Parts: sequence; C-alpha cells; structure tokens
Amino acid sequence: MSTHIDNVPKWVRIGVGILGAINIVFGIMCYIDMHILYHAAIGVDLTNSFIKNANSEFASRNLAIGVALGFVTIIKGAPEALIILTIVRALIEIQTIILSIVQGNIDAMLLLSAVFLALEIFIVKTLIVVTKKEEAGQ
Repeated sequence: MSTHIDNVPKWVRIGVGILGAINIVFGIMCYIDMHILYHAAIGVDLTNSFIKNANSEFASRNLAIGVALGFVTIIKGAPEALIILTIVRALIEIQTIILSIVQGNIDAMLLLSAVFLALEIFIVKTLIVVTKKEEAGQ
C-alpha cells in the first residue's frame, strides 16, 4: 500500500472526482425519472414492479460507486484505492457498451461510454505508473 498519497497528479484526482460526481448525479436522476434508462420507444412497462426494482438497483449502484469515488478523492486516498474504484467504473462502461451493441442501440450514450472508458483507462495507467514509482523508491 502506498505511503505517499501526494504522488497522485492533481488532474487524476480531479478527473476521478468528476467521474464520481457524474455517477452520483446519474443515480439520483434515475431514481427521479425511469425514462432516462428506459426510452419510450422500447415499450417497457414502467409500472411493472420488476422494472422499478431493476431501475432502483441501477440507480443505487451508480450512487454507491459515485460516493466511493468522491470519498476516496476528497480524503486523498491511496492510489491503489483509486485504481480499484476506477476499474470498477470502467467495467460498468464496458457492460454499457456491450449491451448497447447487442441491443443495436448505437447512439450518443454509446459514444459517451466509450469516451469515459478511454479516460478511465488513461487514469488507471497513470496511477499504475505512480504506484510502481512509489514501490521502486521504497
């Protein structure tokens, strides 16, 4: 585990904090309005309790990841914690991309997920370099 948490570049902390804030906002928006996830064109019955539960699970997952990212960013958590949480968020982006392609839903959300995934990969690579430098210095 890293002992020098200040070795993480400031832009990485800001980027991870913004990704966390996006997760929090998206989670709250999904609680308020289920149409964000389920577009009217797909014909999903939004009164179905199963769909309501799935929406709540999705929203709570986004909130939990957002709060964890924000918490680790604000308290200047170790780079390893930032790596793990960013990888978790990247896995969700990969899931979104795969589901969009399988459903034939090629739109702006797919492009946005791809952009976020590229940013997350870049952040993880940067953090891995930081942790390797710390390990070499010890």
